[in-house]
Amino acid sequence: MANSIKRNRILKLDRSDFKFILIWLIILFLTWQFMHGADRFLTLTKEALGKYFEFKWILIAHITAGGGSLILGLIQFWTKLRELNPKVHRIIGLLYLMAILLSSLCAVILAFTTAKEVNWAYAFSLQIWVSVWISSTSIAYYAATKRKFRLHQQWMTRSYIVTLAFIISGSALKIPFIQGLGSSADISPSLFWVGWSVPLYVYQIILSCKGKTN
Repeated sequence: MANSIKRNRILKLDRSDFKFILIWLIILFLTWQFMHGADRFLTLTKEALGKYFEFKWILIAHITAGGGSLILGLIQFWTKLRELNPKVHRIIGLLYLMAILLSSLCAVILAFTTAKEVNWAYAFSLQIWVSVWISSTSIAYYAATKRKFRLHQQWMTRSYIVTLAFIISGSALKIPFIQGLGSSADISPSLFWVGWSVPLYVYQIILSCKGKTN
């Protein structure tokens, strides 16, 4: 009887659910675009991969798992799913964690190898970025294991903000005005920093304002 009630409640979507689904579909589309831009690497030829040729499987694993984390991460913030089916919420959370673990470990390898071939600033910005990605996700997981759910939600938000930075910086690089500022090697480091640091700063401001009003 209880299971039947839960199923009925899940099927009754309200306006906030449709807004969430719309946002998720937008993220899904942007993730597809992000990954579609790397289709040339799937040929696995030296001409297509360039400096990534020796690390081709590392690169493919990084992109694939990164795309998975973008799609899975947002589902964690669906309040109705979290409240009505905590088990599914935990499973998706673990899949998100594993996707980030794989993608970030591959990113570490790339940041300390192929990224250095671009320039020092490019490599360093990626190294810091992936460090923030790993640490924020790890803290979110640790908070969940300690049943500190409010803290877990805050750090999950930070983790996903850093995850979204892949789309933010990648999309910004396609803007003609941004491209006119210089070569990809010159402007990418700044976009990497802006992609995650500014959204995190804004999120901290939001948290501070809520703390004052509560």
